[in-house]
Formats: sequence, C-alpha cells, structure tokens
Amino acid sequence: MAYTPQQSIPATYMRGGTSKGVFFKKDDLPKEALEDQSKLDKLLLRVIGSPDPYNKQIDGLGNASSSTSKTVIVSKSTKEDHDVDYRFGQIAIDKPFVDWSGNCGNLTGAVGSFAIKSGFLDDSRMVDDGIIEVRIWQVNIQKTIIAHVPMAGGVVREMGDFILDGVAFPAAEVKIEFVAPIDPDETLFPTGNLVDDLEVPGVGTFKATMITAGIPTIFLNADAIGYKGTELQGDINSDAKALEMFETIRAYGAIKMGLISDIKEAEGRQHTPKVAFVSTPEGYTSSSGKAIEVSDIELNVRALSMGQLHHAMMGTASVAIAVAACIPGTLVSDAAGGGERESVVFGHPSGTLRVGSTIIKENGDYTIEKVGMSRSARIIMDGSVFVPADTML
Repeated sequence: MAYTPQQSIPATYMRGGTSKGVFFKKDDLPKEALEDQSKLDKLLLRVIGSPDPYNKQIDGLGNASSSTSKTVIVSKSTKEDHDVDYRFGQIAIDKPFVDWSGNCGNLTGAVGSFAIKSGFLDDSRMVDDGIIEVRIWQVNIQKTIIAHVPMAGGVVREMGDFILDGVAFPAAEVKIEFVAPIDPDETLFPTGNLVDDLEVPGVGTFKATMITAGIPTIFLNADAIGYKGTELQGDINSDAKALEMFETIRAYGAIKMGLISDIKEAEGRQHTPKVAFVSTPEGYTSSSGKAIEVSDIELNVRALSMGQLHHAMMGTASVAIAVAACIPGTLVSDAAGGGERESVVFGHPSGTLRVGSTIIKENGDYTIEKVGMSRSARIIMDGSVFVPADTML
C-alpha cells in the first residue's frame, strides 16, 4: 500500500490575553471538515494533540492546559455591520471532545489582529497609524465584540509596554468591548434570583450567584467550600478530591441554570458553565512571586476551566465578574463591599485585573450595554500545521 504524506493546512499560532490557540482562516480548512462537524472535530483534536492519555499533548500544538488547548476559525462576516465571524473550539486534553458551547475572552483579544493580518477588513476600514475597531461576530454565543487594535506603519502594532498579569512579557494594549452580552430577551440570572441555595447531593448546599453574562458562571463564597480565595493552581489542581467536588458543583449548577436536564449531560458540556469562588480582599503572593496587597484589589476571585483552576482568569468569566460586581446583592458584589459601581479590580492567581461594565436598571430589569477590559496579543508562529492523512476518517 502506497504511503500517503501528512496533510498541510495553513495556520497561525497566536497568544491572546493569557491563552494561546491555533487560528485558521475558514477557507483554508479542508472542504470535508467544513461540511461535516465530526470531521472538523477530528481535525482540530489532532492539530492540538488530543485525546492524550498522558495529558501532555506532546503530539500536537496543545500545551497540556485548558488555556492552551484552543482553536479559532475566522472568516469574513456574513452579518451586517460586522467585519469577521469568529468561532471558538475548546479542545479537551484527555478526551476526544471539542466544546463549541462558549467563547474564549482571552483569544478574543487576538481575533482582531488575525482579521487584519488575514485581509478580512475592507480597505475603507484600514488605517496606517492609530486604532482600528474590528467588529467581531462571535458565532458560538451569537454576540458582538469590538476589538480596538493598534496600528503602526500599516501593520498591527503588537509590541508595547502594556503589562497583563499572567503574561511574562509586555505588549501593545488591545481594548475589548463585549457589546450587549445579554440580549433583552435573555435572562441574566436564569433562576430569577441574585443568590440561590444550590443543593449539591453528597457535597452540601451553598449560596450561589448564577449568571449568564460573558459565559454561564456559578459564583460561590470561598469560605463556604473551605478556601480563602487566595489559592494558586497547586493548591487546587493537585487535589483530586477538590476537583471532583468542583465538577459535581458545576454539574448540579448547570441543571439549576437550565443548561442541561440530566446530570450526565455535564460530561458533554465541559466548557460551560464555569465555577468560581470569591472572597473579600486579602493579600497574597501571585504565581510569579509578585506581592498583591489588600490595597491593590477590591475582592479575590478564583475560577476553574475544563476541570482545573485557571492560572489567571478567563476573559469570559471576567465579563461575568464585571457584571455581577456592579449589581448590588450578588455574592461578587458583596465580596467587593457592595454598593453601586461601574468597575472592579479583582485578584486572581497571576495578579490583578480591572474590568468595567455599563448597566442600566429599569423596572427591576438589568440591561448590560457593554463590558470592557484590556488584553494583548501577538503572533507566535505563522505557516502550516501538519496532520496525518487519515485524521478525518
């Protein structure tokens, strides 16, 4: 039998925020993958190196963490007043599973740069120097995102002095606006309550704020589950019993939020909802060794992604934090001291982050106009990725 060489596919490896992922132009993907979702999933799994029973993703571009096991597909937008359509796939590390149920807020910071590099913007939208507003349609969640991408000399300005905790090197700041993360006909608090009693069989009953802004998220009080809110990855991810507890909470929270109807469905929805725990501000030493003082922050937040404590904070969960912190009566607002606010600075394992939201309350209902935060992004590798010829069989 004749040997069939590997298949070469144009791809770009990018960092966006505190995540990394493999970016594709939709038209560069094999036709059979675009016509068959199962074949697309097989292709992306092989690109990243999953499933890997060793949890290392040695035979792919993944780096054995939820923050680096990601793929992005971008195309010129078919939606009016938008530049590009952006589809995000979260790749499981040890299972043959791609989760398309949510967005990656961190990689969102790189979509605008990739769109410009790929020639998706009309000439009338381009500037040599200054800021280009890239209008992104996030296909997974059907939402609009605006990326404010800096330009210099006709190319994307990637280098700068903006420091993002969780990223080792400075870069140019990219401001991101999540526009109307909740539509008027959607429910911000799916249970109708700012705080619920979440009963988790075999674990306990906890006060919880469950919110859908950015990404469906379940917020708990840190002390209710035996934590301080200053934990780093090693404190959680090395504890199999703790991870099992969080996954059980996540599954029952998903039922309470109406995201699934049967507990077994949680296995096929690993990306959402997220589980996070909050506490009042307390100083700690971040994962980089940087001292975070009480005066630096208004609360502490820790969040899990794909079954592990995140090394910093997911961008989409940051949207949820921003909204919940600005609505008095939620657990997030209470941890931050309560009261009215338009922004909040929270501590996470890698440092701090400021997020803001514009919220209008009328007749007891909340309208979220936008949520803003800053990210940075850069191209790490541009070329082709290779996969075995039988990948999509």
